[in-house]
Amino acid sequence: MYLWKGSRLTIRVTRLGDVYLGMTGMVGVMGVYTNNNLLHVVFGLMIGLLLVSGWVSRASLQAIEPVRIEDGSLFARLRGGLRLRLSDKAPSRIRGLEVRLKIPNCRVEPSFFPGGKGDGSPTVVLQVRPEKRGPAQPKYIELRTSYPFGFLEKTKLFHLDTTLLIAPHPGGHENYDGDRGDFSEPDTKSGYSSPVGARPFVAGDSINRIHWKRTAQRGEPWVRVMEGDHPKGLLLELDLTEWKPGRNFERELERLSGAILQARLQKIDTVLTILGRHGRIEAAGHLAAWRALVRLEAEAI
Repeated sequence: MYLWKGSRLTIRVTRLGDVYLGMTGMVGVMGVYTNNNLLHVVFGLMIGLLLVSGWVSRASLQAIEPVRIEDGSLFARLRGGLRLRLSDKAPSRIRGLEVRLKIPNCRVEPSFFPGGKGDGSPTVVLQVRPEKRGPAQPKYIELRTSYPFGFLEKTKLFHLDTTLLIAPHPGGHENYDGDRGDFSEPDTKSGYSSPVGARPFVAGDSINRIHWKRTAQRGEPWVRVMEGDHPKGLLLELDLTEWKPGRNFERELERLSGAILQARLQKIDTVLTILGRHGRIEAAGHLAAWRALVRLEAEAI
C-alpha cells in the first residue's frame, strides 16, 4: 500500500507493516470496547513505534545522494562491477540503504550501503550484466530503505546524466587470425637463450626463428619466443568496408575485444587501427581501444 508516490519520493507500507497496522487497529478497537487502560497504553506504544520507524527511515535518506558512476570496463554478456560514488554529508549516520540502478538491456543486482563509517565520499559496487554492446543510458538510481523495523519503505529517485559504454564480449582471442599481432624485441643473442613459446610471424622477424612444427600445425608462419624477449605491443587493425552487418561482424569485434583483454592481462600496450569511409582512426591503450569498438558499424554494401 502506497502512502505517497511522487516523482522523486515514494513511501510504501511493507507486508510486515500491513500486519503491524492490522494488529495495532485490533488493539485500539479492543481498548475502546473494553475501556482497558493497559490496551490503551499498548496502542499508544505501537503507534509511537510506527512513527519512530518512519522518522528514522526518513532521516536515513537525507543528506546523501549519488554523484557519478566512475569509469570502468563493462562487456556484453559478462557480469562486471560498476562503482557508484556517493556524497554523504552525515557520514556517521546509520543508513541501511538498498541501492538500485536501472539501465536498459542490463541486469543490475541491488547493492547495500550500511553507512556510519565516517566516509563523506563512499562508493558502492553494483554487479551489472549487459545484454549487448553499445552505449547505455542509465534511467535512474534508487536509494531505498525500510530501516529500522521494516514497517515503511521509502524510495528516493535520482537521475544521472551519463552514458555507459558496453564493449563487445571478449571472446575468441585464442582464434584471432588477423595479420597483426604482438611483436617483440630480443635483447639476447642467438644461441644464448632457450625458446619459451611461439607466436605468429610478423614483419621484421628473423627467418632463423621460424617454429617449423607449429607452422606446419597452423598452416601459417610462427616464430619462437626466446628467453629475454620483452613484448613491446599489440597492433590490431579493422577495416569496416570489408564487413557487412551481422553475426560475423559481431564475432570479429569479440575477437578483437578478447585480444585487447589478453594484452592487458599480459601488460602489453595496445594500438587499434580502424579503417572506414570516414578515414583512419587510431586508438592507443586498452580503454581507448575498447571504447572505439562500442559504436562501430560495418560499412560493406
